[in-house]
Amino acid sequence: MSPRPSAVGRAIVRSPAFAVAALAVLWLVAPPFLHIGPRYLPPLPTVVRDGVSVWPDLLASLWRTLIETVIGFVAGAAFGVAVGVCFAYQRIVERAFFPIFVALQTVPVIAFGAIVVIWFGNTITAKVVIAFYLTFFPVAVNTLHGLHAADPRRIELLKSFGASNWQIFWKFSLPSALPTIMTGFKVGISLSLAGAIVGEWFGDTVGLGVMLLQGLYFEQVPRIWMLIVVCGALGAALYGVLVAIERRFVWWRPD
Repeated sequence: MSPRPSAVGRAIVRSPAFAVAALAVLWLVAPPFLHIGPRYLPPLPTVVRDGVSVWPDLLASLWRTLIETVIGFVAGAAFGVAVGVCFAYQRIVERAFFPIFVALQTVPVIAFGAIVVIWFGNTITAKVVIAFYLTFFPVAVNTLHGLHAADPRRIELLKSFGASNWQIFWKFSLPSALPTIMTGFKVGISLSLAGAIVGEWFGDTVGLGVMLLQGLYFEQVPRIWMLIVVCGALGAALYGVLVAIERRFVWWRPD
C-alpha cells in the first residue's frame, strides 16, 4: 500500500532539503523586494558566481580545513572518552582535574590559539591542536555523564552473576553510555571545525579561515557570504556523517 499524499507532503516539508530550498528561494526574492543593499546581503546569483570564480582555491581550502577538522576531532574525541572513563572510575582524579578542565574552557580560543601558534608555528599541527582543544571537553563531559547514568541495580545484578569490572564496563556500562557519548561527538565536530577555522586566522596560505580573513580585509561581501555557506555546509555534512553512524551502530537509547 503506497503512502498517502498528505504523508508524503509532510515528509518532504520536514526534510532538510526542503529547508535549504526554502532558504535559497527566500534569499533570491528578499534583496530585490526588501531593497536590501549588497553590502548587507548580496544576491544569491552573485554569491554563486563568486564561488565559481575561485573554485580551485575554494576546493583546496575546503580540503585543508576538512583534514584539520577531522584529525583534531578524532584526537580530541579519543582523548575525551579516555578522560571521561578515567573520571568515572577514579573519583579522586575527577575532583582534582575536572575543575582545571573547566577553567581551561573559559580561556578564549584566540588567546589559546596564540600560544599554540608560538609553540608549533603556522603549521597544520597548530590548527589540529586548536581543534583538539575545543573537541575533547564536551566529549569528556558526556562520557562521564553517560557512565554515571548506568543503572546501578543492573550492575549489582551482573556482579552477582560473577561478572568482572571489565566485563561490566565493556558489555553494559559503555554500551549504555554510547548514546550520550555520541551527543558529545556531535557537539565536538562542530567545535572542531570552528577551531580549525579560527586556527587558520593566525596565519596560513590555504584554508577556509584564510579565505574568510582575506574577504574581510578586502571587504569582499559576496566572498564572505559564499564562505559562510560553505562552512555551514561542511559542518552540516560532518554532523550528518555522525548522525548516520549513530543510527547505524548506536540505535538504542539509555533507559
